[in-house]
Amino acid sequence: MEPLENLRKIRLDKLEKIRKLKVDPYPAKSEKKHTVAECLKAQGKNVQTAGRIIGFRAHGGSAFADIFDETGKIQLFFSKSQLSIVNCQLLDFLDIGDFIEVAGKVDKTKAGETTVFVGDFALLAKSVRPLPSTWYGLKDVEERYRKRYLDLLLNPQIKKTFEIRSKIIQAHREFLLNRGYIEVETPTLQNLYGGGLARPFKTYHNALGIPLYMRISTELYLKRLIVAGFEKVFEIARIFRNEGIDRNHNPEFTMLETMTAYADYRDSMELVETMTEYAVKKVIGSKKVNYDKHKIDFSVPWKKMTMTEAVFEAIGIDFGKIKSDTEAKKQASKLKVDLKPFQNTWGLILAAIFEEKVEQQLTQPTIIYNFPTETSPLAKRAKDPRFVERFEHFIGGMEASNNYSELNDPADLVERFKDERKKERLGEEEAHQTDTDFIEALEYGMPPTSGIGPSMDRLVMVLTDSASIKDVILFPTLRPAKPKDKK
Repeated sequence: MEPLENLRKIRLDKLEKIRKLKVDPYPAKSEKKHTVAECLKAQGKNVQTAGRIIGFRAHGGSAFADIFDETGKIQLFFSKSQLSIVNCQLLDFLDIGDFIEVAGKVDKTKAGETTVFVGDFALLAKSVRPLPSTWYGLKDVEERYRKRYLDLLLNPQIKKTFEIRSKIIQAHREFLLNRGYIEVETPTLQNLYGGGLARPFKTYHNALGIPLYMRISTELYLKRLIVAGFEKVFEIARIFRNEGIDRNHNPEFTMLETMTAYADYRDSMELVETMTEYAVKKVIGSKKVNYDKHKIDFSVPWKKMTMTEAVFEAIGIDFGKIKSDTEAKKQASKLKVDLKPFQNTWGLILAAIFEEKVEQQLTQPTIIYNFPTETSPLAKRAKDPRFVERFEHFIGGMEASNNYSELNDPADLVERFKDERKKERLGEEEAHQTDTDFIEALEYGMPPTSGIGPSMDRLVMVLTDSASIKDVILFPTLRPAKPKDKK
């Protein structure tokens, strides 16, 4: 096989010759009138279509080619005796990867294949870099993510994944709009980040002379809209968190967040269950999917447990009988759960044990509710003040949403923010920031409200049986490619 640069040079030479024919190799517009799918059904009719060449076979005074567009693939037949003088010459300069427009009659060849017998054609874009012949294998995985355009072009299943992703997002939007929700847009650049426990990306606005942060959530702005009189709002947003990258995490991801006035976390449980079931059934055609060797059933109702019940069921430790921080630390030590300096209370230790020892066991859609108060500065307290009215749902061993009854007592929120400052002093880099403007908004009054925050990326992972979040984000965050050694 010839080195890439030699093949590229050959194509650049062809490009120069094309220009000498007074042919524009990159025209601004195509007169495409029919999709390939329409051409395949147009037996005996004249058509005008366009697409990328993915196969080319020359035979003296004639040639066969295959082109495809997003609707399918069709064969072309060129006879130089039927072409103009310029197109006869141009035909010799075509390559796999070029985009062309053709006009001709659809008929079948002697072999019975539906074919466009080309009477005229035009070059739409000359490809000067040959397409790879293969693109699979672990050795190519980073290259595939980095050059997603080739991944999509050469692997139909990858394209299918992103078609499913688009439909899943549309199905969630449709469900909420049908329930009377209003779609809104909140700031991506924020003066103060909040609504989640995460480190932000920081930038600087030159004209205003102030630091700004990429949002880690839309939550606090959606709540401001509830204060303003809206009762059902949602946003499907790109979220940015300056955190590690692994199979379940990418610094830039897509989250759906809602706020619903006059509702609590029990209402939100019903919303998450029914919305997810609706979207899965609408897009996949079934409530059951295969993921990581498991059959996942999204049928409602889902299993529901408190966090203490989940820990007891999974590992046999009853935190309801553990009364002190010291005793809780001893249990963590027995389980070899490493605690961070700020994880020094009963509630934070319970949450750490749950996260490390229980989460991965939650394969079927499961709702875990009543989180320790220390983990959730923005959630309303439950009847037992050690807990808040918060729940997460899990699928395939992954957290798939974060949801709660929203704290609307400004005095309580002030105390919660003080606790966050204590954790920050103990080294918690993801402590929630004190947002005095939001506290002021709450002082004007916010009705009982509940919000949800399901991950779109992780749901798509499950529905497409994808092992990594990178497989379901079109352009995941990657290290810059290392320059190739020059010899």
